Amino acid sequence: MSGSEAAGAAACLLACLPAGARWLRVAQREHYLAGSSLRFAFRWWLRIPANAVLAVAGVAGAGAAFRWPLAALATAAVVGAGPVGLSLRGRTSPLAWTRRLRTLAVVWIAVELVVVAAGFVAGGRWTAGVAAIAALAVPLAVDLACAVTGPVERRLSSHFVTDAAARLRRVDPVVVAITGSYGKTSTKNHVLHLVGGSRTVVATPASFNNRAGLARSVNEHLADGTEVFVAEMGTYGPGEIAELCRWCPPTVSVITAIGPVHLERFGSEDRIVAAKSEIIGTARDIVLQVDDPRLAALAGRLAAAGRHVVRCSTSDPAADVCVAVAASDAPPAPGEGALRATVSIGGTVVADRLVVPTGVQPANLGCAIGVARSVGVEVGAIAARLADLPSVAHRLQAVPAPSGATILDDTYNANPAGAEAALAALAALGGPGRRVVVTPGMVELGPRQFEENRRFGAACAATADDLVVVGRTNRRALVAGATAGSDRPDVPRVVRVAHRERAVGWVRSHLGPGDTVLYENDLPDHYP
Repeated sequence: MSGSEAAGAAACLLACLPAGARWLRVAQREHYLAGSSLRFAFRWWLRIPANAVLAVAGVAGAGAAFRWPLAALATAAVVGAGPVGLSLRGRTSPLAWTRRLRTLAVVWIAVELVVVAAGFVAGGRWTAGVAAIAALAVPLAVDLACAVTGPVERRLSSHFVTDAAARLRRVDPVVVAITGSYGKTSTKNHVLHLVGGSRTVVATPASFNNRAGLARSVNEHLADGTEVFVAEMGTYGPGEIAELCRWCPPTVSVITAIGPVHLERFGSEDRIVAAKSEIIGTARDIVLQVDDPRLAALAGRLAAAGRHVVRCSTSDPAADVCVAVAASDAPPAPGEGALRATVSIGGTVVADRLVVPTGVQPANLGCAIGVARSVGVEVGAIAARLADLPSVAHRLQAVPAPSGATILDDTYNANPAGAEAALAALAALGGPGRRVVVTPGMVELGPRQFEENRRFGAACAATADDLVVVGRTNRRALVAGATAGSDRPDVPRVVRVAHRERAVGWVRSHLGPGDTVLYENDLPDHYP
């Protein structure tokens, strides 16, 4: 192998180190799902013009390196420095060197070295070219490492699941399992409040809704004497919820909503319904939000099969639980609540003109009330707990800013229905000054993502004075929607910023007393 071959190959191998740190971080943020790093690589390299130019230079250098080995230096420079914007350390989600990530890194390095060694075995003439290709293919190599280590990690963690299943059998709580395209965490928190006054209740923390998180929650938090265990269950594909229910069998199963969230992974909403329906299993009671026609149809099929279904609605007083809302007679103060609700259980009104805290969705509250009844909480006790229902963190929380402006924090919301509700809250709670929406838009909506974000941008134009678009992921769609009526005098000003910190800086420098800003959704910085 010539000196130029060695120099080109060495430069590419060194460039793999910073590139690996970037794409390992993406893999970690995407729950180590094989294919995630490559998917995000295409977004970063192809959707940003400057990165697309660098990508062409990197590919050209790799091709030329098979004839002129020093051309690999161009590829090394591109891979080591890019894609521009995807930082090594991360602003919102720094790389955490866990045991699993260290294992993944070792396997990834082994994959890279095998590829480069193949070039050397070929006689050394292609070592620099092969090393350049290996450098370009770091995201693919990380995905291969995820595919290799995934089954091993599953096997290594199986004893935690076995321990959790044994603890569940020993403590023997009523298990409430909650899933849905959205509303899972909010419903879980409402259940904790409504049931907590009458039963000893424990719930999975934060968004610990996969196999590892659920097992950890049981092992660390399910104490002797717990009467009700509330388990949030999420899924990225068919069979995952069914597997959770095999070792954490629910007594009460809940489906809060069906929507296009994770449509990118499932392909159709019918597949989402099928995956979420796995939670039903052999549950004694099934709580469904039947305003959705797909869940109403599911309720009918289950009832016809002899299953006990608790129907929840926001419009049908004949449902088992109905939380019907009406506009307030007087404008609410920030943080007081944008809605008044009439709550009916079994056709009987138990709360009239209930003040619903900002961010509490009536549909989620209805499901929580259905759960409370299913686990034996008396109607009177439910009504009493409704009176001091807390708001949900980061879900339309109204908080004052030091500048005197009002912040509506809806950063944990990322679905079309929630975005619509957030804009309605902005319209209801907004002060006399400017109304601003700060958002990166919504993701994982598959083929509907552009259109849903375009519609959201148009809705922002009808509600807000300014729209601050964060990042590039949905910029084109949001701007297209917001500026569709650019000949109208009431079209909002559109501000484009690279990341959330700059958006916050813009808000601080432009808003003051009487102004209101809605922070709608927040994406980690591995999104472009």
